[in-house]
Amino acid sequence: MTKSPTDPDDLALVKAWFDALSAQVRAVDYTGARHLFADDLLAFGTFTDFVTGREHAETTQWRKVWPTIEDFRWRLDGVRALVSPDRLFAVGMAVWDSIGHLADGGDFDRRGRATVSFARAAIGAPWVATHTHMSLFRGTPEVSHGNKPETGHNS
Repeated sequence: MTKSPTDPDDLALVKAWFDALSAQVRAVDYTGARHLFADDLLAFGTFTDFVTGREHAETTQWRKVWPTIEDFRWRLDGVRALVSPDRLFAVGMAVWDSIGHLADGGDFDRRGRATVSFARAAIGAPWVATHTHMSLFRGTPEVSHGNKPETGHNS
């Protein structure tokens, strides 16, 4: 079976999702990020095996990582996507860069990758994440010791 090329509009909306998430992570804006994820999100977790539900992801993942890092950005030019024939489901893959903070005050490159599954109600509508799997590249320290305040909409 040969895969059809991804429609440029679908790929652009996948990239827009990643870009929107990076802005929310940099702003430590949990409320502003919620619309990007399905209420019943299912994810692999760093701190738990499975994370079920957006609220659980926010509590056990986002709030433990976002305030501890700086300058989170996806490499948007490298984003890849696989889109279903009906164009209502997609899988996006991306690599990110960020800065982590060591306990002694030093910084380190905190890079990683993600696979995100998306759904939407209609072609052309924004994608909503239904599953996420994010992981750091090998050799990257697992813990960052930054402590940025929450900004944005403040939840």
